[in-house]
Amino acid sequence: MNQEFRFSEFAQETNALTRRLFLQLIRRPSTLIAGILQPLIWLVLFGALFANAPEGFLPGGMDYGRFLGAGIIVFTAFSGALNAGLPIMFDREFGFLNRLLVAPLQSRSSIIFSSVIYITTISVLQSLAIMATAALLGYGWPTLEGITLVLLTLLILVFGVTALSLGLAFLLPGHIELLAVIFIANLPLLFASTALVPISFMPAWLGWLAAINPLTFAIEPIRTAYSSSIDLSSVLIQAPYGDITGYGCLVLLMVLTMGSFLTIRPLLNRKLV
Repeated sequence: MNQEFRFSEFAQETNALTRRLFLQLIRRPSTLIAGILQPLIWLVLFGALFANAPEGFLPGGMDYGRFLGAGIIVFTAFSGALNAGLPIMFDREFGFLNRLLVAPLQSRSSIIFSSVIYITTISVLQSLAIMATAALLGYGWPTLEGITLVLLTLLILVFGVTALSLGLAFLLPGHIELLAVIFIANLPLLFASTALVPISFMPAWLGWLAAINPLTFAIEPIRTAYSSSIDLSSVLIQAPYGDITGYGCLVLLMVLTMGSFLTIRPLLNRKLV
């Protein structure tokens, strides 16, 4: 009975903190609007830019818009998760976080869980908007099994990157430093992945980077989610160090996510105790 009471209080605290984040978004919706419009612009412009790509540029003669869509979905979710630490950082700087830490919360982990729920919800909404736009442009729509694969892959990626971003929010001295990390990480990780071109099109050194990039391990399963028959046992990445199947991509992504969480957890525990 006592455990049920504690869980109920934890759920109430998480719900209240999550609602606060969404209220901030409602009052300033420009962040969400920009977060949806930017990837849509990328999808339209890059899709048009490579519309006349030479035959054989993409594996299996895939349409470039469909190829690009998966990369834009993953990059958008990654960028949103990487920004997850900013609300915590602003709460630190304005003193609200100190009020939370001295408040009689059942569990201070609710501060973390509310951020994860908020970022995951926003990422899913953005991804659905990208998928809908891609469908309107004639790039197709995944089956129910494919949508499940997309959401599963995004959840794994967002969880790991959100944990890393929240850790940085407690570790770095201010939001300027956090923004600097975000700006430095965003585009290099995008271009050093298979979001825009396949590994076979890259120089050898960049192919190695793309083959160990977590974004690549998320992009390829989502790309195959648009296939009529999904086979995760097939080879999705022909990496310089060996072939990786769809299951291998998900396992590697899960390992990297758990590694990120376990690395950052001691820091979160120290800061929230």
